[in-house]
Amino acid sequence: MQPNSLLCPNLNLYKKGKVREVYDFDDKLLIVATDNISAFDVVLPSLIVGKGALLNKISNFWFDYSKDMIKNHIISSQVEDFPKECQQYADILKDRSVLVWKTEMIELEAIVRGYLSGSGFKDYTKTGKICGIGLPEGLKESAKLEEPIFTPSTKAQEGHDENIDENELKKVIDPAIVDLVKEKSLELYKKASEFALSKGIIIADTKFEFGLLNGEVILIDEVLTPDSSRFWPADNYVPGQSQKSYDKQIIRDYLSTLDWDKTPPGPELPEEIITKTLDKYEEVYQKLIS
Repeated sequence: MQPNSLLCPNLNLYKKGKVREVYDFDDKLLIVATDNISAFDVVLPSLIVGKGALLNKISNFWFDYSKDMIKNHIISSQVEDFPKECQQYADILKDRSVLVWKTEMIELEAIVRGYLSGSGFKDYTKTGKICGIGLPEGLKESAKLEEPIFTPSTKAQEGHDENIDENELKKVIDPAIVDLVKEKSLELYKKASEFALSKGIIIADTKFEFGLLNGEVILIDEVLTPDSSRFWPADNYVPGQSQKSYDKQIIRDYLSTLDWDKTPPGPELPEEIITKTLDKYEEVYQKLIS
C-alpha cells in the first residue's frame, strides 16, 4: 500500500478522500478505509499501517450500537457479501471496508459539542457564543457544558467547512430535516458519550453525517471514530487546559515542531510517532469493546 495510490484500481472509483476510497456499485457504495493519515489538510507520505482497519472496526461498532436509535447505511462488512468484482481484493478489503446503500447526502456536518474545545473554544473566547448559541460567562478551556449543543457546519467541496447558525441553515435545507438531524445527533451523542465514559473515554465533541434513502433520514459515513471526534482519556481530564487525546494530535504536535509551512508535500513521520499514533487508535478500540 502506497500513500495516495488506489487500493482497488480495477473497481469503479466514486470518490477518493484523504483517508478513504469510495467505489461505485450503482445503488451501493464500497467504502474502504486506507492507512493514510492527514494533518492540516495534507495527506502525509507515511502510512499508519493498521489504522484503516481499526477505524473501520470502531465505526462499525458504533453503527451497531446506534441502530435502535436511527437506521444507517450499512449493508455488510463481510467481504464475502460484497459484489463479485471485489473478491479479487479480498485480502486488502478484509476488516477495512464496508458495503453501504448509496444515499442523497444532506449537505451539513452535524457537530455536537459536550465540552468547550477547539474552534468552539476560540469562538467562545471572542463572542461568548458558538454558532449563535450563547454560553455562560467564565467557562474555561475543555469545560464540560451543562448540556451538549448542536453546532452545525456547511459541507465545503473545497477548503474548510464553516460553522453556520441553525436558523441560517434552515434557509438552505428543509427545516424539518434540520430539526430531525439535530434531534438524532444530540440523542446519539448523549448515549454514546455516556457509554464511552463508562469505558474511561470522554467524547468531547463529534460530527455525524446523514443522508436520505427513499426519503428517510439515515446515518451515513463514519461514526464516533478518533478521526471524526475528540476523544480524551477520562482519568487525565483537567479543565482549564488542552487535554491529552486519543486522536492524531500526536502527529499534529510533532509536525508543529518542524519548519514546515503546512502545504504539500508533507514530511515523513518518524517510526516512534507512527507507533504512538497506532497505539492510541488500538487503545480506543480495545477500551470500547472490552
